[in-house]
Amino acid sequence: MTNLMKRCVRSCVRACTGRSMPEGVREAFETELRRAREAAPDTATMWNALERAHILSQAWAWPHTRAHWHMLRLALRCRDGAEAAGQVVRILVAGAGSLTGRVPYGNTGRTSAGLLAPMPLPRDLHALLGRPDLPVEAALARGPVEGGAQ
Repeated sequence: MTNLMKRCVRSCVRACTGRSMPEGVREAFETELRRAREAAPDTATMWNALERAHILSQAWAWPHTRAHWHMLRLALRCRDGAEAAGQVVRILVAGAGSLTGRVPYGNTGRTSAGLLAPMPLPRDLHALLGRPDLPVEAALARGPVEGGAQ
């Protein structure tokens, strides 16, 4: 994507959402997407990176949708029909959920995680997102998410 296209997309997102992703969160999000690309063919590492990108993106419609798009592509690459179908559903609702603030924060975005199940945030992402309503101790007390992004 060219720089001009990126600027146009960001302008559209700001116009639709009234806010843009903070630079530190955006950088971490893009880093996780890049980590997923560079991890090929290690699909476990690719999923982990995409789950982390998803957690980072949930509050912003376009990045959230992008995270699910990348998950759909990986599900298809893995020939996982159930995951692919789940990602299609998530692509359709991700933007609206972000715009309305109705997202299950911490959710890894995978079909096995459930569509509306909140999950503990990994400590480093919690610090980056600065979510005071999700204290690290309470999230960690719930234990790790099976196959999650921790």
